[in-house]
Amino acid sequence: MLLGPFIARPFASSTIRLINEANYSTPEEEGMSEDLVACWDVPMSDMVHRVEFEHGTTTGKRVLRLDGKEIVRKEWMFKLVGDEVFYIGRTKCIVRVEPSGGFSYEYSLIVDGKSLETFTEQLSKTCCTWLVQLPDNVYRVVLERDTLDIWANGEKLEATGEFVEDGTETHFSLGETPAYIKAVTSCNKKEGLIYSLIVHQQIVPLDN
Repeated sequence: MLLGPFIARPFASSTIRLINEANYSTPEEEGMSEDLVACWDVPMSDMVHRVEFEHGTTTGKRVLRLDGKEIVRKEWMFKLVGDEVFYIGRTKCIVRVEPSGGFSYEYSLIVDGKSLETFTEQLSKTCCTWLVQLPDNVYRVVLERDTLDIWANGEKLEATGEFVEDGTETHFSLGETPAYIKAVTSCNKKEGLIYSLIVHQQIVPLDN
């Protein structure tokens, strides 16, 4: 007999365990499906994507949503554990369902063959990310170090580069606001170039 109620409680940022809990707010009270067991925020160059996973532990039902859009629905599955594969753009992702003893399950997210923590750590080494608060909007600006592509809120920006006395400047616009990323050498081979985002002649601190 399946005991309840059940809720999802994180014990690592990319893994969630389903546990029995006496005192909790029901998913209905919070406006969520009672089968919603895991949510992850996945940072990519274009944007931070939200992954939501529903798992019916009596029927095996699985529902997977990406950024609020349903991309997988399986109403009945005899096997309650296993992998659910999907893609964010060209990046392969896996929601892994594993037993955790009794009527509990663990849910982990694998991104590009790595745990979400490892993927996020590696992304921070290949990309620079800034959050910019402007009167018209909040912009998440991402520079891909390998391609030098610049993204803002999911859109790849048109940019022009120029050489300056102490490095390079890449100019673009955030809405109506001009901005640029300046690259200077760090004089350290391991550290490489140092990138700074300048808006209104002020340096914006890195978000990663």
